[in-house]
Amino acid sequence: MLLFIAIALMSFAVQWRFKSKFKQYSEIPLMSGLTGAEVAQRMLNDHGIVDVQVTSGEGQLSDHYNPSTKVINLSPEVYAGRSVAAAAVAAHECGHAVQHAKAYSWLQFRSAVVPVVNVASQLVQWGLMIGAMLLMFSGNPIVLAIGVIGLAVLTIFSFITLPVEFDASRRALAWLQTNKGIMQAQVENEQAKDALWWAAMTYVVAALGSLAQLLYWAMILFSGSRRN
Repeated sequence: MLLFIAIALMSFAVQWRFKSKFKQYSEIPLMSGLTGAEVAQRMLNDHGIVDVQVTSGEGQLSDHYNPSTKVINLSPEVYAGRSVAAAAVAAHECGHAVQHAKAYSWLQFRSAVVPVVNVASQLVQWGLMIGAMLLMFSGNPIVLAIGVIGLAVLTIFSFITLPVEFDASRRALAWLQTNKGIMQAQVENEQAKDALWWAAMTYVVAALGSLAQLLYWAMILFSGSRRN
């Protein structure tokens, strides 16, 4: 429980830090004056990717790349924004498109296990609470064990996500640094790197939080099974 609370506090702190960094760099105009959408399109063009569409979606920090539809969906403030943050996020999402185009193994693996993860999320939703009650009142650990297995799948998936996200940021920063027409000052590159670093840290603490939750429920399962 102490580990779980510590990671929850860490997650809150990292999320707050990332949002504050994004807000800070969203207020710094990009010297080139390009929008996030224009940055994304340039990066796609430079990598010879012509079958990926860049669109504007809804919500804040809702940016993502969908490999199944080959669509980069940017939040309004990134799509139309002309800031360092907008350029960094747009390039990061294009990094996923580049991974897809180059058959990056971790992205392929991640996409392949998504159907299993969808099933596991349903098992977790019902298996943990119902299973805990059944274990408490009837001593039957089977339902809780199914929920714990589902949570283990989600935890593994969260760790699989880490190399995918770090590699996308690496590709984005490498491209931004070699294209002087995008970020025209070294300070802009450093700011973009800082923003993407904190974005990546949110995935790290999410993975650790999932692991802590898995250990917590596994402890309940094993201790309850021993008692019965």
